[in-house]
Amino acid sequence: MTGTRIDRRFKALAAAARPALVTFVTAGDPDYDTSLKILQALPEAGADIIELGMPFSDPMADGPAIQAAGLRALKAGQTLVRTLEMVRIFRLGDDTTPIVLMGYFNPIYSYGPERFVTDAHAAGVDGLIIVDLPPEADDELCLPALNAGLNFIRLATPTTDEKRLPSVLRNTSGFVYYVSILGVTGTAAPDSARVSAAVERIKAHTDLPVAVGFGVKTPEQAASIGRTADAVVVGSAIVAAVADSLDADGRATESTVGGVADLVRSLSQGVRAARLLAAE
Repeated sequence: MTGTRIDRRFKALAAAARPALVTFVTAGDPDYDTSLKILQALPEAGADIIELGMPFSDPMADGPAIQAAGLRALKAGQTLVRTLEMVRIFRLGDDTTPIVLMGYFNPIYSYGPERFVTDAHAAGVDGLIIVDLPPEADDELCLPALNAGLNFIRLATPTTDEKRLPSVLRNTSGFVYYVSILGVTGTAAPDSARVSAAVERIKAHTDLPVAVGFGVKTPEQAASIGRTADAVVVGSAIVAAVADSLDADGRATESTVGGVADLVRSLSQGVRAARLLAAE
């Protein structure tokens, strides 16, 4: 598959000789209206690609920050239908920034996989990351997604060995997401030397861009990872910024959207300086 927003964004960034900043936020956190404002603010703040989390009640790969965000969103009434509606509204003002939905298969199964990929593509979604669907289950969602014009992005981890990697890369498109740590999101910092070696190993098997996430929290970490990776993914730190801005009752404040945007700007500066630092 060629010619998606994701493909075009990575091509443009390669020409600019810099990695992408991929930002993760949970749809509907802390409420629908505030979440939509955050989503709309991300591109101007420096996000090159947006991962939009689909809240789920049993998020097995997510650390405490993203688990809490999902629960806040579900409590506020977020559904898969409302998540697709958020993307549809976002597209009214931005037709270039790629959006990837990230989450688990259960809500999609309940929605209906064929209906979901059709509706997601129509809303303006560009790709999917479904963390609990292995390559052996490609018929369930991956192949229908590809046929509908969506990129299907797979996770590789430190335990993905040479025997397993070809299966992970099969039918993967858009980019490969390398999970830089063992465990759940946001619980440890990545080792840049090990990440660099892992990115090099993956690139020996594919021409797809390699994005690195799970554990990147600061502009300095983003710059370090961005020296070798094609993209740096930041999620827990951004979700934590949302949580830190809320009032005692868990409601958004005047600083919620602006605080997230400020953090993303600082992360973007780190990512944009990555290759400059590497050249020095």
